[in-house]
Amino acid sequence: MEAATPATRVVAPRTSTGFEYTFPAIRGIQAGREYYVSMCPLRLIPKIFIFDEDELSPELRAQRILNKGRLPALTKYILDNPEDYVFSALTASVDGDMEFDPLGSDGNAFRAGQLRIPMDSRFLINDGQHRRAAIEHALKGNPDIGNETIAVVFFHDAGLARSQQMFADLNRHAVRPARSIGVLYDHRDSEAQVARTLAGQCTVFKGYVEMEKSTLSARSRMMFTLSALYYGTQSLLQGLEIKADAAAELAQEYWQHIDTTLPEWEMVRKRELSAREMRRDFIHSHGIALHALGRIGNSLLRESTAPSKWKRKLSPLKKVDWTRSNTDWEGRAIVGGRVSKSHQNVTLTVNYLRNHLRLGLSAEEQRVEDAYLRGEA
Repeated sequence: MEAATPATRVVAPRTSTGFEYTFPAIRGIQAGREYYVSMCPLRLIPKIFIFDEDELSPELRAQRILNKGRLPALTKYILDNPEDYVFSALTASVDGDMEFDPLGSDGNAFRAGQLRIPMDSRFLINDGQHRRAAIEHALKGNPDIGNETIAVVFFHDAGLARSQQMFADLNRHAVRPARSIGVLYDHRDSEAQVARTLAGQCTVFKGYVEMEKSTLSARSRMMFTLSALYYGTQSLLQGLEIKADAAAELAQEYWQHIDTTLPEWEMVRKRELSAREMRRDFIHSHGIALHALGRIGNSLLRESTAPSKWKRKLSPLKKVDWTRSNTDWEGRAIVGGRVSKSHQNVTLTVNYLRNHLRLGLSAEEQRVEDAYLRGEA
């Protein structure tokens, strides 16, 4: 579900007094105030909710500026999945009279009916600013979705202070789900499928991958998180034009070979070393290491997918000192005593491994390496 987006002042098309919108609706009560839930055709969303983009200071509006960078991905999501996209309700405040005509005088008939709103009312989106904009863009690419509907929750606009408070309340407890559970539940992403397959079938990972959380507690018996395995395998397979089944087999063979160069992984599986001790003393089960190893493998597989060739080039990995006490990692994989997963630190870790494997650096990797050596990283 999209996290609650700040309220955006919008203005309904102005028409002569007497014209009104009529929505089939259900009436409810929250905090002693009536509100209404209706279904609105997607084709009407851009017409009813029109952005008022006047530049106001933050304290005089109940919104933040629309992040247009989010729109291509949201629009693509709708257009790529016309048969199973899912959007949660828009939440809007109405600055105008709202009249509800119930179907009856008691029970369910009293709660269901028609909501009438004058067309010269002003609307305020409290939650769904980006969904509304993505719908507008998607309609241009696929007008056929115009007759589909989205739920809209209407509240009465009680002024700027109330609208700002609604935005604060809607965002107060919005929490993005952990990346691991997103990978676990994503059946559209082929790379997520590969990661789940590895976690469930590969001898290196089976029984040692945290499937829901994206961080491991100090006492966890797991060696890896699903999100770390996902990003490591994604970097391994990036740009390789192979089918999903072949990708899973190739990834499994690669990680099983990496396992032969890292004896501590096997020691954990044999219960000769605890996962907690390994994470405390080594960095090779952390996400940054999997990501870096994936990038190393990707460059080798681009040259040749023949196992005899890329396995031979990985042999020097056995001599890498992965202990956290190795001062070479400071500034590369470790910053201030903590493992860092920033893009720059991943690249510096890749560079360190490439040097051990006697592999050349790309132009971008060399730039990052030069900056690090100058003390600018």
